[in-house]
Amino acid sequence: MLPRVDSTNAEALRQAATLGAPTWITTRDQTAGRARRGRGWVMPAGNFAASLAARPPGTPADLSLYSFVAALALHEALAAACGPAARLAIKWPNDVLLNGGKVAGILLESTGQGGRGGIALAVGIGVNLAAAPDAAALEPRAVAPVSVLGETGHKVSPEEFLDLLAPAFARWQQQLETLGFAPIRSAWVARAARLGQTITARIGTTTRSGRFEGIDDSGALILVTAAGREAIPAAEIFFEEDA
Repeated sequence: MLPRVDSTNAEALRQAATLGAPTWITTRDQTAGRARRGRGWVMPAGNFAASLAARPPGTPADLSLYSFVAALALHEALAAACGPAARLAIKWPNDVLLNGGKVAGILLESTGQGGRGGIALAVGIGVNLAAAPDAAALEPRAVAPVSVLGETGHKVSPEEFLDLLAPAFARWQQQLETLGFAPIRSAWVARAARLGQTITARIGTTTRSGRFEGIDDSGALILVTAAGREAIPAAEIFFEEDA
């Protein structure tokens, strides 16, 4: 546990080349946390910020599947931390929802091109354990943030949460590496938010609305629109009532 760091992902990538085994890097104070598409990730005191530094085998496309491993591990750890009354779901591509609000996010970053040196992978995870950031700072239509404490009354320290998350991640990672993506995909779809419902995908400056039918064997979102069935590898997702 580092007392302070700019970004656990940045630190994970800095250390990945010298680590002998996958290692969790955590901090109590993250000063320059990052989210997807270059956005910042705000970390109020008592929240969880950690990154797994690793050099798993595979191509960049293979390593992108670790975001689904992370989502399933987060879902499992949060279920244990929040109790049976909590409603948890996974929002494609990288968020976990608690009672309909965003409680956790995932960011994968990598360096290297494979081959003998391998690819250094950082699996970054942020969880609002104690407090949710100010919703006013969010972009329009984004899912409102919530915290574990605020939604459930359960006080969970970052150390306690890592004790739940790390073994869950190891179990799902083993499934991916021994059985392939199929069981991960099935487990993820079973926990997906708004499956079978109408959602909107923003791809650059264009949007598409349609029925969310899950993910394909590459992890792309499957959307059924008036034009037909489409696999979308990257997009921002919005729910209809957020329009």
